Parts: sequence; C-alpha cells; structure tokens
Amino acid sequence: VLSGRLDRADAGAGPTAEPAVAVRQKGTHMHDMQLDSEQVAATAAEAFVFGYPLVLMALTRDQMTAVSTPDGVQAPVNHFGHTREYQDASPRGLVGPNADTLYSSAWLDLSAEPVVLSVPDTAGRYYLMPMLDAWTNVFSSPGSRTTGNGPGQFGIVGPHWRDPLPDGVRKIRSPTNMAWIIGRVQASGPNDYEAARIVQDGLRLTPLSQLGRRERPPHPASVDPDVDLATKPVDQVSRMPPVVFFGMLAKLLVDNPCRAADQPMVDRMAGVGIRPGEPLDWSTLDEPTREALERGTRQGLATVVAEGRTPRGELRNGWTLSYDLGEYGTYYARRAGVAWVGLGANHAEDAVYGLSRTDSDRQPYTGRHRYVLHFETGAVPPVRAFWSLTMYDEQQRFVPNPINRYAIGDRDDLRFNPNGSLDIHIQHDPPGRGREPNWLPAPQDAFNLVLRMYWPERTILSRAWSPPAVRRVR
Repeated sequence: VLSGRLDRADAGAGPTAEPAVAVRQKGTHMHDMQLDSEQVAATAAEAFVFGYPLVLMALTRDQMTAVSTPDGVQAPVNHFGHTREYQDASPRGLVGPNADTLYSSAWLDLSAEPVVLSVPDTAGRYYLMPMLDAWTNVFSSPGSRTTGNGPGQFGIVGPHWRDPLPDGVRKIRSPTNMAWIIGRVQASGPNDYEAARIVQDGLRLTPLSQLGRRERPPHPASVDPDVDLATKPVDQVSRMPPVVFFGMLAKLLVDNPCRAADQPMVDRMAGVGIRPGEPLDWSTLDEPTREALERGTRQGLATVVAEGRTPRGELRNGWTLSYDLGEYGTYYARRAGVAWVGLGANHAEDAVYGLSRTDSDRQPYTGRHRYVLHFETGAVPPVRAFWSLTMYDEQQRFVPNPINRYAIGDRDDLRFNPNGSLDIHIQHDPPGRGREPNWLPAPQDAFNLVLRMYWPERTILSRAWSPPAVRRVR
C-alpha cells in the first residue's frame, strides 16, 4: 500500500451493494450516517494503520515507566534510565541491539510544563539525543552533529506551551505531550565504559518549575499495578478488539494532536465515530457495524505486518539501505510498519543502516562458508563519527563466540592491506595467519549483517557511496 492509505469501496447502487449500516455515537452532534459495511471496514483499516504507532508508543511507555526508580533503560516518567554496558549474547537479550553505544532513555510528559534537558561537556565524545513524538517522528536530535559536544540546556515544550523560557535555555517544541528521548553515547568497547558513563551521569531532566533549585534525590514513583508487563506491546496491540484500540486512540489524540496534513484522515475517522476524547460506544452500534469494524481492524493489522516485513530501503550490492526513517509525513503504512519492526528509528543524517542477508551471488549467508567484505583503498564508509559491522543470528541476536566480538569497525585495531585496502573476514572458525584482528565471528548456521554508519557524510546520503558486496571465498 504505497500511499499509506486503503482505498474505500464505493457504496454502489445495484442489487450487489452491501447493506447500509447506521453509525451512531452517543453524546455527539453527528448526524446519522448511512455507510455500507465495506466503507466502514475500509475506514477502520485506515484508522488502525494511522493510529497504530500512537497506541504502540503509549503501551511501550507504560511498560518502560512501570518502575519506582530507574532500572536499566526503565525509569519513571521524566527521568533517565541508562544501559551501562553492551548487550551480551544471552538468549533473553534484546533483539537487534548495537555494540556501539550505551543507551539513555527517557519518556516525557509535557502536559503540565516543559522539561529541561541538560547535557554535559562530552570532551569530544560522540553522542545524540533523538526525540520522538507520540507518532514516532523524530522532531529534534541534539548531539554532536547538531549542537556540538559542549554543555547545553534544552527546554522541551509541549504543543500548547506559549510562555518564554529562561535565558540560555534553547527551546525545542514537541508536537505532542508524550515524547521519548532515546539517547546514545559512543562507547568503544568495555575498556571505554567508564568514560561513556560519565557522560550519561551528566544528563539531567528537570521540570521547568524546578530549574535552578537545589537538586534533590527523586522520590520513588508510584507504579500502575494494571500495566501488563508480561506481554510485548506489539502483541498487546495485535490482540486488542476494535472497541479497545479505537477507544485508546481517541483518548491519546487529546494530548497528542495530529498534524494539519492529517486532517483528511481525521475527517474519515470521524465518519465512523472515532474522535479525539470520544471513546467508541460499542453498545450503540448494530451488529453489521461491529462486524465491519472488526474486519477492518484485522485488515489494518495485516497491512502493518506486511509493511513491516517488506524491506523498503534501496538495494545496493546486496545491502538494503534506508534513507527515509524517522520522518514519515502521510505515509502512514510505512510509519506503522517501522514501528512494528522496532521503535526508535533515527534520521538518516544521524545514522544510516544497511542490512545484508545474501552474498555477492545472492545466496543466503551461512556459517558453513567463509566470506570477505573488501573495501578498496580509501573506500571505507565515509562518516564523521564511526562505522561498525554487526553480526546477528536468525533471531536478530548477537552470536556467542570465543572472543566475545559481536561487531567490528573503525574503532577496532584493524589491519589494512599493504595497498591501503581493508578485508573483514566473516566466518565461524578463526581465520588464522594474523587475520584475527579483522575477524567477525559467525554462527554455524544462518546469519545476517548490519552496517551502521553514524553521522554519515554527504556521499552516503546522496547515494554516491554504497557498501561493497560480501563475497564468498570458500
């Protein structure tokens, strides 16, 4: 669905037309509307795809903030939680982690007042603080690329805040009252953790009304006992009946308004009784309407999953490269599909990722063979920060190996060839003959590779540079 919309069926006038159903909503001034069931189902499918990221974000926030004090990346609202080391190869570990940065995560509630983000002098260490609105669009990204490595204060204000901020506090307007900071601080391996943690410890979030007052230890936050901590948010959404999903969507729309470009979609949702602050009243709907809404919800979920499973980047030399993440406009299916795969995608200006599942002969990778990624002289990834090549198994987890190396890149002690070119050896067994510094260990069976390029140069963003294909050598 390239436009992110599902075409609504025409009602038709002949004997094969669907029976009309009445969509009524208590407590509103909406006139009764006669829509056939196909129109209701199609609109419900559109609304599901449109609202999917917002609902998923809220459920993720609820899980990640359901702690009284910070615990890893979990933390109460308006507080940072930090990872202090890389993910290991545990089967219970995160899916698709990186071995490049330590994470600092915070969920913001801007409905009462702004929150001031204070960052320390990072002493030249690369960092970024991308901020996602409730719809998963990155609306700002303070950090080395945009604001430099010096200290600073950023006042993050909600969509309706109009008062001035104190001198020296740079204003960042969030389009929604719910926002998520997914900070990343460069860490060049375990020996670099301590220095990276100093930067993390210098990050502060302060309500505007408390700015300038003496900092006090935070009181333990209350935890909502009704939050489902056992079920992944994506699974929670997939199991929601329409009345729950659309009711949650209507509630979230109040504090997290749509953009002006979304008005046509908002108008279509209103046609089936889905309005900001007005939960769908299931008891007032007749059976054909209920069935149509249920069918449309199933269609919408199928669209989200299909979009998420379909690579949408550009295929270059066996690498799928994504240049359009972090901002989706009215491409609602793309936005929802990326959210389904994994929340938190960066703008391309901050990072471009390449995924490779096949070698230069278009054959799937397997640890039964040996491969080489060869960069010609002067043709390593052109970046302002750093690049890395990460190994994942079929479950998108790190691969256990005898040297505990999950990624390799320009921060490692790589050995270049005499002519200045570079070979990365990708295989299960050690490559021998002094090649171990350039060895990326693979599992015995299937795997895939992700090339991460932080703060890419213009040659990457303009598509002038692409990674070379990975060759099978044995």
